[in-house]
This record gives sequence, structure tokens and C-alpha cells, in this order.
Amino acid sequence: MNNLKESVSKKLGFGCMRLPVQDGDTSRIDDAAFCRMIDSFLGAGFRYFDTAYPYHNENSEKAIGRCLAARYERERFLLASKMPVWLVKEHSDYEKIFHAQLERCQVAYFDFYLLHAMNRTRVKETEEKGGFAFVERMKAEGKIRHIGFSFHDTADVLDEILTKHPEMEFVQLQINYYDWESETVESRKCYETAEKHGVPVIVMEPVKGGTLANMVGEPANILKSLDEKASYASYAIRYAASLPNVMLVLSGMSNEQQLADNISYMKDFQPLSGQEQQAVMRVVEELEKLPTIPCTNCRYCVEGCPKKIRIPDIFGAYNMGVQFGVTDTARAGYKRQIDGSGKAGDCIRCGKCEEQCPQHLEIRKLLEKAAEVYE
Repeated sequence: MNNLKESVSKKLGFGCMRLPVQDGDTSRIDDAAFCRMIDSFLGAGFRYFDTAYPYHNENSEKAIGRCLAARYERERFLLASKMPVWLVKEHSDYEKIFHAQLERCQVAYFDFYLLHAMNRTRVKETEEKGGFAFVERMKAEGKIRHIGFSFHDTADVLDEILTKHPEMEFVQLQINYYDWESETVESRKCYETAEKHGVPVIVMEPVKGGTLANMVGEPANILKSLDEKASYASYAIRYAASLPNVMLVLSGMSNEQQLADNISYMKDFQPLSGQEQQAVMRVVEELEKLPTIPCTNCRYCVEGCPKKIRIPDIFGAYNMGVQFGVTDTARAGYKRQIDGSGKAGDCIRCGKCEEQCPQHLEIRKLLEKAAEVYE
């Protein structure tokens, strides 16, 4: 376990799910901006990049190939990608998808490779189709250095997986200070389960899809009283990185300003002090008083929507109204989110979105609430 942590060295990873894009189109990655961000990231001594098959409408891995692998020697960076297990219909699909990923990324091997978004149902399907055996074979062939999985379910399910699959070297969990005691996400319980099994943790969603980077009112006052200059996101990322069994914290960086901020406090990382720990717990108490939708903007719900509703964008606009009031600005923001796509009221209640949601949100009911407010 220690060797695995040491191979990563610095605790910040570059998440490639929310890259800079052109004209607001998530499928058109801004290569020039991404290249500059890669140069700054590597120049500051960081190495770990995390991508996946579906990110940016299947364009994230290709951007890694163009902007990272084609421009740097392979030993300069650590690369992680993930097997989209929900696309696998038969065992041979693992081979096809995996080699397509290597080709997209322009690499001969992945340093870290994950079975993507494991939960109670998917782990059984993956076992039946030979997914665990497949990644072990790719590791034996030198095409994967370390195998693990990302996880969205309860701690008891995680315990079952780690008990049954001791070959898994790491697990990727949603951990942030807001979800630490959440009864649905179970950040603390999942973290403690991984720790019990001696399996190191990579953290995803440390800023909860950007939620913890945008503070107003009393939560903002609490953090600003600690340090006027420190970003709100810095406390969230440092909180996750302070946990002893966390080897890496991923941050999905969309612009150079976010990258520069992350580098500023993670280059020479210092764990949260006791005073800072107390402050973030007070922030949680204040945030829980606000009835916002805890969407992380993973966008798994969007692709299968028959009405082409950009659900996370609508929820983001709804949350802005909760936090700042349903002003003309908030209404204009909502209109921007439905431009060229379905609006909340177009939902036909098919439920496909809820099947894909890692946060187990009641999306259909929440869309109704958004429609009531903005339509």
C-alpha cells in the first residue's frame, strides 16, 4: 500500500471530466487551454491524470492523447482511465473497449485502471462477464500497472467487494466534508471500510461538483474569517487530502485559474489545522439549512434522456435560485441552460436518469420543482 502511495507522490490529481471547452460545447475541448494547464501541472511537480471512456461525450481520452501523450515522454505522467462496465454486453467487449482506450490516449499502458462506477448491481454483472479477471490479465500482460474501481453505493456493498476481491489495489470514493456523514453517500463509512481492508483511497468529488467552491452568507463568512485570500475550494480539497488513507485527491479543473489555485496550496500540502476542521464542520451545519439539490454534475443522467434535458445544468440554475434568490439573473441563467435542449417541464418521467444517478436523486420530482420555479 505504501509503495502505491509513494508512486503518486503529490496528493493532487488532474480530473479530466470538466476540461475547458469551446463555446460551451462539452464535446469540443479547448486543446490550447488544456495544453497550457498540462504544462503548468507537470511543471509544478504533479503527475496524475484521470480520464474515462464517457467523459466529454467520449472526447476526454482523445484530448489526453493529443495534449498529453503526444507532447510528453510516457514516464513524465501517470494516467488513469476506466472500463465503462455498463456498455459491456459480452466478455469480448472488454478487449474491444480497452484497446480503443489505449489508442485514444496514445499510450501502451495505463498506470491506474478502474472498473467504473461499481455498485451492488454492476459488480455482479461484472463478475458474471469476467471483468475482474480481464483487468487482472491486462495487468499480467503489462498493459495496466495498478487495478482498482470507482464506487457509488453504500459501505456494506463496498465491504463485500473488497472482501471478495482482494486483488483490487485501490478504490476511488466520493469524499468531501459535506457528504462525510451523509446517509446516502456515506463518505465516512466507505472511507473507514477501505481503511479496514488496507486499501488506499483516491478521492473524487472533493468539492462536490463545485458546490463547496461557491459560498455565500454565513458559510462564506466562516471560511473568510480564517483567511481572506484562501479559496473556498482549498478547504474542501485539503480536507480530503488530510485523511491518512487518502493517497490522491482528484480535482476537475475547467480553467487555468482553478489550476493555479489548486497548485498554490497543494504543491506544499499542509493538512487542515484543528481550527480549520472545526470551521468546515460549522459550514456543513449552515449549508444543511439550505434546501439545494446535491447534484455533482457527473452528467451520467444526460446521455439517455429521450427529451435531451440537461439535468445537471437545470439543477445548477435551481440551486442558484435557492442560494441567491429567484432573481432576473437566476431566470436568465435557467434560460441559458435550456437553450437548444429540453426544459424541466418536458420530462416524461421515464426514470432512465434515476437509474444512472450515483447520488440516487429523485430526479423526476426535482425537475418538477425546477419547472414550478422557472416555468
